[in-house]
Amino acid sequence: MTANVVPGQANENKILASIKADNMDELMAQYPCLKYSYQGRQREQRKSLQDLFAGIGFAMPAIFCFLAILFRSYAQALLVMVSIPFGLISALLGHVIMGYDLSIISVFGMIALCGIVVNGGLVLTVTANRLINEGKTPSEAAFMAATRRFRPIILTALTTFFGLAPMIFEQSVQARFLIPMAISLGYGILFTTAVILLLTPALYVIHQDIRNLGQKR
Repeated sequence: MTANVVPGQANENKILASIKADNMDELMAQYPCLKYSYQGRQREQRKSLQDLFAGIGFAMPAIFCFLAILFRSYAQALLVMVSIPFGLISALLGHVIMGYDLSIISVFGMIALCGIVVNGGLVLTVTANRLINEGKTPSEAAFMAATRRFRPIILTALTTFFGLAPMIFEQSVQARFLIPMAISLGYGILFTTAVILLLTPALYVIHQDIRNLGQKR
């Protein structure tokens, strides 16, 4: 006997957890020699997660190295990458808002999100560095960079979200398989934009102040 889980109406992980808690423990106690394992989709999911985490382990250092080479600064590379955790939290919040549980497809979307959310911080930091070279103070450079790049950063976030909106709000069973990925990308980019425009300039000023203090000493 086989059965399929309808996304949005049930979650296979909860079903398996319920079976293990309510049925398998009782069977194991009744038949001590009984052994069981999760195969099929569960086995493929475990393998996919292992591959994904291996990919993250390669992608994050690669992004950091590229940013460090661009800025010639490890601190500024970390400053830009600060937006990544907020993007992941935003993706989780999007799942809560939409009423979806996390799935392997959600994780795919989160990994793609990690590479996307750094763009806003990258553009803002490059602009601030250019203003610093023109003689602006760190506070002036951070404020002017945020105001000058406000429109492109906001427009990029909104166009991405509204581009994904038809898939996010789609109700057909055929599309529900890909909806978690769209939620991770759409909500992650949307909420992280506020972090980039508010937190990144503040961290930039702190970084420049610490750097100036170190140079004076």
